[in-house]
Amino acid sequence: MHFLKIIFILFLVNTIYAKPLKIDDKTAFYDLLPSSHIYIDKTKALTIHDIKNKQQEFIKNDKKLLGYGYSPDFDVWVKFTLFNNTDKSIERTIEYDNSITSKIEFYEEKQTHTVLKDGLFSINSKRKTINPTFKIKLHPYKSKTYYIKTRSHITALIVKLNLWNNEAFYEKEIKHQLYLALFFGSMIILALYNLFIFFFTKDISYLYYVLYIVGLMLHHVIYVGFASIYFLNQEWIIHFIELSPLIVAFPIFALALFSKSFLHLKQYPKLNNILIVYLVIFPLFLFTIIINDSMHQYRNIFFISLLFYLISVTIYAAFKKNRQAYFILFGCVSILLAFIFMYLSSAGIFNIYEHFKYIIELSLIFEAIIFSIALADRINHLQKDKENAHKKLFAQQKNEQQRLEIKVTEKTKDLKVALDEKGLLLKELNHRVKNNMQTIVSLIRLQGDEIEDEKLHDIFLTIQNRINAMSHLHELLYKQDNLSYVKAYEYFDLIIEEIRESYDTNVDIDFDINTELKMEQAIYCGLILNELISNSFKYAFENRHGNINISLDKVDNDFQLIVYDDGIGYNQNKPSNSLGMVLVNTLAVQQLKGKINIDSTNGVRVEIHWSNDA
Repeated sequence: MHFLKIIFILFLVNTIYAKPLKIDDKTAFYDLLPSSHIYIDKTKALTIHDIKNKQQEFIKNDKKLLGYGYSPDFDVWVKFTLFNNTDKSIERTIEYDNSITSKIEFYEEKQTHTVLKDGLFSINSKRKTINPTFKIKLHPYKSKTYYIKTRSHITALIVKLNLWNNEAFYEKEIKHQLYLALFFGSMIILALYNLFIFFFTKDISYLYYVLYIVGLMLHHVIYVGFASIYFLNQEWIIHFIELSPLIVAFPIFALALFSKSFLHLKQYPKLNNILIVYLVIFPLFLFTIIINDSMHQYRNIFFISLLFYLISVTIYAAFKKNRQAYFILFGCVSILLAFIFMYLSSAGIFNIYEHFKYIIELSLIFEAIIFSIALADRINHLQKDKENAHKKLFAQQKNEQQRLEIKVTEKTKDLKVALDEKGLLLKELNHRVKNNMQTIVSLIRLQGDEIEDEKLHDIFLTIQNRINAMSHLHELLYKQDNLSYVKAYEYFDLIIEEIRESYDTNVDIDFDINTELKMEQAIYCGLILNELISNSFKYAFENRHGNINISLDKVDNDFQLIVYDDGIGYNQNKPSNSLGMVLVNTLAVQQLKGKINIDSTNGVRVEIHWSNDA
């Protein structure tokens, strides 16, 4: 009789606390939590065997989602019983619908020695689903009781259990991952777009915005579970989770820098100084959170306060007719709502995902698009300002050009008068120099007529021709308007005619002169030509008929002067004290900066090469 009472009590307990959820083969999805019982283990030390002895302490649950906030100091045990209400075996997938829970352990009541583990700190390497999953099999008209133990070391502890038909689950999973991939792809495109704009514009606001988007993606790729199955191994996931304050803080810090730069907060000194204080305190606060776990509870308060301050600053800037503030305001409100919904969901206050599964992703994309539009609008606005500035500058330049044209005209007239006066003065100077030289030549000629010594008379004649060579240059400069260049043909012709009159010889002279000379080069060439022709007349032909060829050519920027006579030549190996040849070498090498080559094997051929830049 006592045994029957025990059986009855156990049956009653099982009926009250373990009412099974009936499963059929037509329903693809069940919410498990409303059919579950919950036990809170504040000791965090109970095993599955301990829990089986606490059946009466489990509490019936009627919620679809349980949120216990960030890093609660207890374990949550979930118990549920499933009954196969069909005449055939069925397989199902239990999905733990939260990818960032630290540890999850799954037990079957009759196989408590076998535990399946999952969660961020125990990720199954073969799992390719966003959330942890467990496979079960129910025999016809049989029931099974299951236990799930869950805890969260750092992240929010959110419990939501789904029971899926396998086919429906994988269909849902593919769509879910596709939507998340589209979200991350969109964010990457926006980040690259703004990064390229930064490279072209060098506007630091774009770089801060790119860092903000990267921070959001880094946070979200871990938050939704993408990182744990595609990018990071178990060890790296643990490191990232331990640095979760930094991961959350990074996009908020970048957003603050972006707002400060984009809104030009320097024009509002008090607001700007307060934000600077926030930015200075920010890294110190994060460091304190990392080294002191008790400060984690203040993390969200600090972050949300900064977001509210950014919104307040943006509202003030919008009130001050700051065009960029309108865009930032919409974006900040969107992201703030997203963060608030995330917090409410993790705290178990309000599950936004039950009504709008992708509201966080849509809010982030909406905010990113709004900010990108704001940046694009800024470019357009700056372009309009640039165009207006160009118009003003063009008008100013036109006025300035007109003013300068008037001044230039006046100055040109003054310069023309001054140049005319200078030209007249230079002509007069050349005329007087030429007259003075002619006076000197006349005096030398008069003095030479009284000299009977032929050698001395020849010296006087040579001096006379040298002075004439310089005098003829000044005569040409006096006659022409351009005082920088001399027509070589006319100048050489005057020199040679002067020499021909000085010597009674039968010599034909042939000219091939096709260029002009600078005034400085012309006087050196005139003296050289005077010496060479005089030597030819005196020594080359010995009272017989002779020929002299003179050529002057310019190739590119180089000159070539050739003087050739078909006379008797001379022995170049024999020492010569001729002042004339010393003068020729000196003028060619030192004054013209050129090279001289003399060949006397068949007559005398003198070649002189120099550059016009010398």
